[in-house]
Amino acid sequence: MTPLRNPALIVVDVQRGFDDAGYWGPRDNPECEAHVAELLAFWRSRSWPVVFVRHDSTTPGSVLAPGAAGHAFKDVITGEPDLLVRKSVNSSFHGTPDLDAWLRGAGIDEVVICGITTNHCCETTARLAGNLGYETYFAIDATHTFDREGLEGTTIPAATLSAITAANLHGEFATVVGTRELIAAQG
Repeated sequence: MTPLRNPALIVVDVQRGFDDAGYWGPRDNPECEAHVAELLAFWRSRSWPVVFVRHDSTTPGSVLAPGAAGHAFKDVITGEPDLLVRKSVNSSFHGTPDLDAWLRGAGIDEVVICGITTNHCCETTARLAGNLGYETYFAIDATHTFDREGLEGTTIPAATLSAITAANLHGEFATVVGTRELIAAQG
């Protein structure tokens, strides 16, 4: 991996509502939040741009709905971002304000994506970033997801879903990396 120039760190949906195991079910990667905090601290030490993305669910009763306790960011999300994007769909590029316009206006062509959930909002954001021409890095160990029910009614473990996301993204939409590998490459 080559050193980054001035990448934006896009921290997707690291919200308290995702701690509700009764609502979401079993998750993978218990180290996700620690890696997000590590990336955030590293970005701030370099004075690189940070984007927080918050899901404003429109689903009635959602733990991520504005006004719900779960809508708030988790404690690892500290300080003020350079940009706060609010969205109600999977992609951070379909929120308010316009993430693509902000990045291009700031002359940013590299992004690093982390957050929740691996195979939904993070993967969708990475796919769009790649399609829009950004040099995209996906910090896989700074994401997590939940078990899902397959079409046949079987449970697909969260770790399997994360591995599939990594395989889907790497070399096509993004470079999939670990947090420590990404930081170490910066010298």
